[in-house]
Amino acid sequence: MQTNDIIRVGLIGFGFSAQTFHLPFLTAENGFNITAVSSSQAEHVQNTLPNAQIYSQAQALIAQANVDLVVITAPNDVHYSLAELALQHNKHVLVEKPFVTTSAQGEALIALAKQQQRVLSVYQNRRWDGDFLTVKHLVDNQTLGNIKYFESHFDRFRPQVRQRWREQASEGGGILYDLGPHLIDQCLQLFGMPEKITAICEITRPGSNNIDFFNMMLHYPSMLASLQASLHCAGPNVRYKVQGDIGNYEKFGLDPQEDRLKAGVKPNTLDWAAENSDHYGKLYSADNVENIATITGGYQTFFKELHSAICQGTAAPVSAQDALLTIKLIELAMQSSQQQKTLKI
Repeated sequence: MQTNDIIRVGLIGFGFSAQTFHLPFLTAENGFNITAVSSSQAEHVQNTLPNAQIYSQAQALIAQANVDLVVITAPNDVHYSLAELALQHNKHVLVEKPFVTTSAQGEALIALAKQQQRVLSVYQNRRWDGDFLTVKHLVDNQTLGNIKYFESHFDRFRPQVRQRWREQASEGGGILYDLGPHLIDQCLQLFGMPEKITAICEITRPGSNNIDFFNMMLHYPSMLASLQASLHCAGPNVRYKVQGDIGNYEKFGLDPQEDRLKAGVKPNTLDWAAENSDHYGKLYSADNVENIATITGGYQTFFKELHSAICQGTAAPVSAQDALLTIKLIELAMQSSQQQKTLKI
């Protein structure tokens, strides 16, 4: 537990993830101070964070910078090695999802963090999407009754392969590792671990060398959950379909936070993440249809809880153990698809 309320941050990577999903919150005067950055974009970093020390190599930042927390937004295949090094140097660690690329790596990091008595958390920020919070509220309050079928999508229209590490990486590349952790983590938060899994993981785009379509069916004792991501969805994006024995909830479109952060909106007002009413989901019952106001989300909650975990010893906003379960299910999904059969968990 740290006694100083200002957490000195070493930020590894300065690409889309770092600038969109981390920088706005780490610079929002909420108890964090980015004092070091490792990036090949030294001039851009200098213009954005003039007081930060810049390192060309992540390993040098970890070994030399006087920081309390290392935030890793580097490519997926180095998450394990960088997190391991940071923990060995007695740093708290926040890893961008996916946590790691194999469950064995995750188990090793969890053991090391426990040994070093450091906070290890994973940025599963979409637990704080407004639409997910709305679904969770409906499920927890049994507004829909007993849930029989849950469908969750994270679809995009990107029919052409792009030259980005997320699509090209041989380890941890493709949308199963990019989007899968969001869908799996949300489902586990709602319903816990399933009993069985049946998955289809395919390469569907010419020139692609990684999974770019998946559907995984998670089998629960009295319900089914279908999680899907496709890169050929040009029409309205289904986000959720939740079917219970009292009613259904359907939602289209993605939580607005990502688009607003990309547009430069600062997360410094109470309603910055509020969804417009024309995007609200619908609640269907036997004889009625009504719009359901989306609960306002906010990724800032993650960082508030992370600060508390480091400074006050409270629980991490996302436990590494939770994040490990998503990796185990990704591994089982690939195995199920390869063997073309349902696997017990």
